Amino acid sequence: MVAGKGFDYPGVTIVFFCHDGAGAFIMAKRGAQARDEHGRWDIGAGGLDFGMTMEETLRNEIREEYGTDVLTFECLGHREIHRTHNGQPTHWIAFDFLVHVNRHMVRNGEPHKFDAVQWFTLNTLPPTHEIHSQLPNFLETYHDALHRTLARVPVPT
Repeated sequence: MVAGKGFDYPGVTIVFFCHDGAGAFIMAKRGAQARDEHGRWDIGAGGLDFGMTMEETLRNEIREEYGTDVLTFECLGHREIHRTHNGQPTHWIAFDFLVHVNRHMVRNGEPHKFDAVQWFTLNTLPPTHEIHSQLPNFLETYHDALHRTLARVPVPT
């Protein structure tokens, strides 16, 4: 039996949707060393550690995962997530952020955890069976804000 945040008590996670300001956003394909959902594409997240602020966690996790700094960010809201992990129920509170990053600085900062990082648009998402189980809820919850942000400037061809 697993113990700790998310299992014994609600965990807090900082979820980030990193976009380039030109209609595209970054996702990472979770590898065999990721905690769960191996082989699935995800937008990015990190647990909030004791003593860290949400902003510090946001900036640190994006630097670790995507090797870049945050240009601007806004909090979209929060979600309560109940799911099962390896047969055990989990409970997370997710604080969701929309983050502008420099597209040219993004790289796979955790190749031991991610098999790939790739830019997508809302029209070029991987098939549903290849994305993280919580991503459809995120996309539905923030549909209007994501479309407004990503539609500001067309993606260069």
